[in-house]
Amino acid sequence: PEPKKRGRKSKEEREQWLKEQAEKEANLPLYDKKIEAQLDASLEDLHAEVPQEPKWGVKKNSAGKNEFWFGYKGHLAVGTSSQYIFQSLFSSGNLNDGKAAIPLLKGVDERLFLPNVRYETMDAGYDFEPIYKQVYSMGHQSVIAYNKRNEPEPVGFDKHFAPTCFREHSYRYDSYDAKYETLKYTSPKECKDCPLANEELCQKVFKMKITKDLRRYTAPARG
Repeated sequence: PEPKKRGRKSKEEREQWLKEQAEKEANLPLYDKKIEAQLDASLEDLHAEVPQEPKWGVKKNSAGKNEFWFGYKGHLAVGTSSQYIFQSLFSSGNLNDGKAAIPLLKGVDERLFLPNVRYETMDAGYDFEPIYKQVYSMGHQSVIAYNKRNEPEPVGFDKHFAPTCFREHSYRYDSYDAKYETLKYTSPKECKDCPLANEELCQKVFKMKITKDLRRYTAPARG
C-alpha cells in the first residue's frame, strides 16, 4: 500500500477527518462520549445507560500508587451537614468519577426540594468545565479543587486566579455580588508601603464576573 503522507493534513483532508471524528463521537454510548454530552441528556437516559458490568478499576491512593479492583463503583451525593445520601449511582468499576457527577447533580435538582443547598463540593477528580456549568444552571456555586492540566501560567494573575498588582502582589478577595455575579477584589496589603502607590499604576478595586470562566472564578473565590 502507498505510504501515508507525512506532515500536516490539507484543509480538505482535515475537514473530512473532523467530520469522521464527529460521527464516531455521535455514535458512541452516552458514557463513552465526552462529559459535556451529559448536559443535554435527560436524567432518565443518564440512569438507563450507565454501564453496570463488572470491570477493572484503578485509582491512585494517598501515597500516589495505583490501587486496582474488579467489580463496581457506588457514587454518592451526600449532604455535608446531615450526612444523608441525596442521590446515588451504581456503575462499572472503570467509570471515571467525573462522569457520575452530572447524573447525581441532575437527580438532586430534579427529584429533591432542597432550598438551603447553595454549594456543591468535590475533589479534583471532578474538575471538568461541564460540571461547573451544571452546578451553575442549578443556581448553586462550585467548590471544586482545581486540577491543573497542561495550562500555561496566567499572566497578571496568581495561582488562585486573583489579579496581581504591578509588583505581582495578589489582590485580596473581598466579597461576591450575587445580583451581578461578580467577585470583588481589593488592593494588596503591600500597597500601603509601596513606592508606586501614587503613580496610578494599580487600581484599588478589581471586579471579575464568574461567567467569564466558571472553572476559574467561583464564589467564594479560589484560595
